[in-house]
Amino acid sequence: QVQLVESGGGLLQAGGSLRLSCAASGRTSSSYAMAWFRQAPGKEREFVAAISWGGSRTYYTESVKGRFTISRDNAKNTVYLQMNSLKPEDTAVYYCAASYTGSLYNTERAYAYWGQGTQVTVSS
Repeated sequence: QVQLVESGGGLLQAGGSLRLSCAASGRTSSSYAMAWFRQAPGKEREFVAAISWGGSRTYYTESVKGRFTISRDNAKNTVYLQMNSLKPEDTAVYYCAASYTGSLYNTERAYAYWGQGTQVTVSS
């Protein structure tokens, strides 16, 4: 089992930056890929970004490329999502997720463990 706890959400104006963190605990001795998803009000949860265990491979949804950066520090069992040039349409609850697969996936069913989410609200 892996427990995930997100932090770093908040309210900010368009154009601003925010860094989300996701701390993992439990069965962290095994290799796992990590991802961020988000869910806006009235919409389905969608994939944002993923990163491999070693951090050498990343994968982003098109709408955040060039603005968001996913990274991880395995010594701290933490994954980050640096979000720059935020837009009102980035407003959502952001979730981190963990998967013991070697490949990076953009589908929810590939990820077995989920955090509770952190709210990001971007005003115009």
